[in-house]
Amino acid sequence: MTPDYGLPADALQAIREVLAAHPGVTAAILYGSRALGRERPGSDIDLTLQGESLQHRDLLDIELALDDLLLPWKIDLSLLAHIDNPALLEHIHRVGQTLYERERVAAIGK
Repeated sequence: MTPDYGLPADALQAIREVLAAHPGVTAAILYGSRALGRERPGSDIDLTLQGESLQHRDLLDIELALDDLLLPWKIDLSLLAHIDNPALLEHIHRVGQTLYERERVAAIGK
């Protein structure tokens, strides 16, 4: 059974489709209350993106595409390689859940 992180399946699928449309994204890691299973109805979605070629411009493009989904939750998006807060990095590595992984999606499609 796939975890839902307190989100409807159609919302998760829509987020994954946006990420898949951006080839620089190799993975998206969910962290915070949703990764811990302690989300509340209005909890935001904390996501950090992995990808060697990702730049700030990519982050902005992905934020706009996610915003176009008109989901009722705020999505806090970041680039993992650009995070310099040691406590946040430790939290992400400790509780982070892979929400999207390009190689896994490619393998399923074969």
